[in-house]
Order: sequence, then structure tokens, then C-alpha cells
Amino acid sequence: MKKFATKVQKFLKSEDGPTAVEYAVMLALIVIVCLTAIQSIGTNANTTFNSVATQLGS
Repeated sequence: MKKFATKVQKFLKSEDGPTAVEYAVMLALIVIVCLTAIQSIGTNANTTFNSVATQLGS
């Protein structure tokens, strides 16, 4: 039973779990920012190409 209690104490003192969660949250935020930026760039490019196509068609 002492071994189990020692392992539980080690687990509770370990900082690996919270660090992994922090990295996961950071990664999720980076992914969201990247997707938002890509969508914005795509929308702007689409508007530009449509404008050029309209001017060439006239």
C-alpha cells in the first residue's frame, strides 16, 4: 500500500500533465489563428481575382 501512496504522490507532484494541457491549448489557439488568417487571405484573393476578371471582361 505504501508503494501505491508513493506513486500517487509522485503523480500529483509531477508537472508533465499540466504542461501537456498547456501545450494542447496553445496548439489549438495557433491552429485557430492560422485558419482565420487563411480564410481572410482567401476571401481577399477571391475579391481581387473577381475584380480583375470583371475589368478584363469589359
